[in-house]
Amino acid sequence: MSYCDYAKGHPIHGAYHDKEYGFPISDDNQLFERLVLEINQAGLSWETILKKREAFREAYAGFDIRRVARFTARDRQRLMKNAGIIRNRMKIDAAIENAKRIIALGSFVDWLAAHHPQSKEEWVRLFRKTFVFTGGEITGSFLLSIGYLPGAHDEDCPVTPAARRLFRRRLAGR
Repeated sequence: MSYCDYAKGHPIHGAYHDKEYGFPISDDNQLFERLVLEINQAGLSWETILKKREAFREAYAGFDIRRVARFTARDRQRLMKNAGIIRNRMKIDAAIENAKRIIALGSFVDWLAAHHPQSKEEWVRLFRKTFVFTGGEITGSFLLSIGYLPGAHDEDCPVTPAARRLFRRRLAGR
């Protein structure tokens, strides 16, 4: 069963599938949110992450990249005690370090667009050089979820035309 079939009418996956999954993101903080969520999903179900999304948003300062990049050891301890999120030190450290690396890029949105198109293998190599805790599955899932890799939706999924159209517009507007 494809994600399109599974998500249809699902109380948790439905809205995410129909309005976010496979659609382009043109805001650095929203891209950072998706990357952090994908990193935290490693080894877990996406449903677990979607259920904890608001807690993540609160714990990570609304996914404000600049604020997260300034997180201290005290913030790390706070996150490790937060039962609303995934309490994994490596994932927490990755979020903070990746925030710093995104700031160094200047614009995550522009960086992605400047490297498009690439194969999944090329993207994975680039992400491994640029970020931490971004192996093949995390990178692939992240890029699929924001439209940079094809296949987020079935060809006959009603969401497919809109996601593709918005992605083409996003690239044209860079």
